[in-house]
Amino acid sequence: MEYDIAKLGFGNGTRAPWATDPWASRGRLFAEPTSPTRSEFQRDRDRIIHTTAFRRLKHKTQVFVAHEGDHYRTRLTHTIEVAQIARALARALKLDEDLAEGVALVHDFGHTPFGHTGEEALAELLADAGGFDHNAQSLRIVTKLEQRYAEFDGLNLSWETLEGLVKHNGPLIVEGGEPVPGPILDYNKTHDLWLATHAGLEAQVAAIADDIAYNTHDIDDGLRSGLITLEMLEELPLLARLMAEVRSRYPGLEEPRFIHEIMRRQITEMVEDVIGVAQSNILAVKPQSADDIRHAGQTMACFSDSFVAADRDIKQFLYRHLYRHPDVMRVRAHATRIVRDLFAVFMADPSAMGEKHEYAGIDDLPGERRAQAVRDYLAGMTDTYAIAAHRRLFDDTPELR
Repeated sequence: MEYDIAKLGFGNGTRAPWATDPWASRGRLFAEPTSPTRSEFQRDRDRIIHTTAFRRLKHKTQVFVAHEGDHYRTRLTHTIEVAQIARALARALKLDEDLAEGVALVHDFGHTPFGHTGEEALAELLADAGGFDHNAQSLRIVTKLEQRYAEFDGLNLSWETLEGLVKHNGPLIVEGGEPVPGPILDYNKTHDLWLATHAGLEAQVAAIADDIAYNTHDIDDGLRSGLITLEMLEELPLLARLMAEVRSRYPGLEEPRFIHEIMRRQITEMVEDVIGVAQSNILAVKPQSADDIRHAGQTMACFSDSFVAADRDIKQFLYRHLYRHPDVMRVRAHATRIVRDLFAVFMADPSAMGEKHEYAGIDDLPGERRAQAVRDYLAGMTDTYAIAAHRRLFDDTPELR
């Protein structure tokens, strides 16, 4: 969809009325003096970048485990790509770029080692103890588990960043919807995040940026691995068209440049489509504040119908040819075993987690609370740490190859 930001009536550098105002934040759970040099959302972004959880993303799986090659995406490189796209969308729509970037940077903090494999294993193991949800775990990390500041646990992020973290995919309280994860409900009792409304537009662009990023880079990584071929991409109308355009404009282009060219064009087309749809929605709704966006009753930053279909086709393609490829499934089975083994050991003998002070007294906790403590420890592990822990505790650690 084409867009023209001039239609929205704002020149370069002007924040739109529907943007979230960093100087009018709803504040933090624990009051702090304002900064003379940074907005509230700049401070949030900076706190997120300096966390242990952010550094750990370097050694957490996206699709391929780290030792399969240095050039595959990790959670960290994925997160950086999401932040870049979110910031581009925010700039085009005259939003607060720092808030959009902060939500993008924190959105995967709660992911386990070994990607969705670890998450699925933990969800099954914790079925009788509240389950596992990576967004809820992200909230626990930034409100409790990061212990860096003298006056509070967590990062004491602003209301708007926390709202974006938990609601970037839409309202959590909806008729007929899934139950809200316990950690989110617990936090919401003391710091109401308006779980029944949409998030601000900055969080919405972070969410769609996530889709754009992984749809593109999972294809790129799949091609790099050889599990996907360029010929296979011909079944996707969007990719088939982009490949035809590149071949026509650059005949004989060597394969690495050819792949990069179609990937960057895919990102560009998806980004411009979202901007066009968001602009159209803004012109229809005529929001005069960020709260008007929250109460609009719809997602404002989304794909057009044609790109919804393209997005669905790509996800189905990746599921069939990459995520469920026998080579990937074999590694996933080994990763699942590692998570299950570690969970069983830590539940039976919490001292196996080490002498960390935060686990003092865990032996006296009832089963559900003990499981939740083990959840926090396991979910925080990187791939490499989980493998090393398994080797320390077991004689037959599987090779994730």
